[in-house]
Amino acid sequence: MTGRFWEGAVIAVAAVVLSAGVAGAKEVDWGALNPEYREATFVKDTGVCLGCHEEVHAAYAETTHGKAFRFNPRNALQKLDCEACHGPRSKHIEDPDDRLALRTLAAAQRSAICLQCHQDGGRMHWRSGAHQAAGQSCSDCHSVMRKRSDRGLLSAESEQAVCYTCHANVRAEAQKASHHPIREGKIRCSDCHNPHGSVTRGMLAGGSVNQTCYSCHQEKRGPFLWEHAPVRESCLTCHTPHGSNNRDLLNLKGPAQCISCHQYGGHVNQFRYNRVSTPYGNGCVNCHVTVHGSNHPSGAKFNR
Repeated sequence: MTGRFWEGAVIAVAAVVLSAGVAGAKEVDWGALNPEYREATFVKDTGVCLGCHEEVHAAYAETTHGKAFRFNPRNALQKLDCEACHGPRSKHIEDPDDRLALRTLAAAQRSAICLQCHQDGGRMHWRSGAHQAAGQSCSDCHSVMRKRSDRGLLSAESEQAVCYTCHANVRAEAQKASHHPIREGKIRCSDCHNPHGSVTRGMLAGGSVNQTCYSCHQEKRGPFLWEHAPVRESCLTCHTPHGSNNRDLLNLKGPAQCISCHQYGGHVNQFRYNRVSTPYGNGCVNCHVTVHGSNHPSGAKFNR
């Protein structure tokens, strides 16, 4: 009963937080972003924009935003169409120079425009996220005016292509012999990471490294009768997630991974069992087959 109470309480608090975010949503202060906007007013007529930007608008009309704002606007802001993202354009119509162009804004200011609508859910940690802190803006990864991807309004044809623009080191790791099937298209970067920000190091999609891994590797979750302490601590103790030249994404090759913790006397590079006379070089997992944990009554040594 107590467990159910606390579970319900946590859900209720989360609901209040999310609803508060929606209720607090408001139009960005355009004058604060750019003083040139202070004397401008909303025209509220997309046809005026088409007078000069017909070709650009034709491409925009095929995007998710273009279709939603035109056919199914959800609020007064979206009904503004072009001006929802570009701000009041009366001064631009009078004098069509670049003073009101979005590219004149800083990265955080450009992102603030997107956060008018996209501020809750997976984006609620954007302002404290690593990408925001690194000076990235929404438009660095997303293409609003032209469709370049099948999903997510991405600035490239695939999610990994967008991420690899900056994360070249991860791209190199994904080419190694043992790797998560990113390049094969079976998983995406966002399956493990939240690019819009997270409370965890590495912007993980889960609450911790292990929770993120368990979303696919449920059989490793446990609980087990016999726990392997490093497994419970972090999967990264033994594995490197993006790619490795060792099998099973191991940090080290074969027994070297095990003896990084289990050093039973003798020289550290002597691959041998504890107090057992066997040829050196045999693999630990030849006997310890359940290294992630065992539910067998006699599985204390993870050998069954």
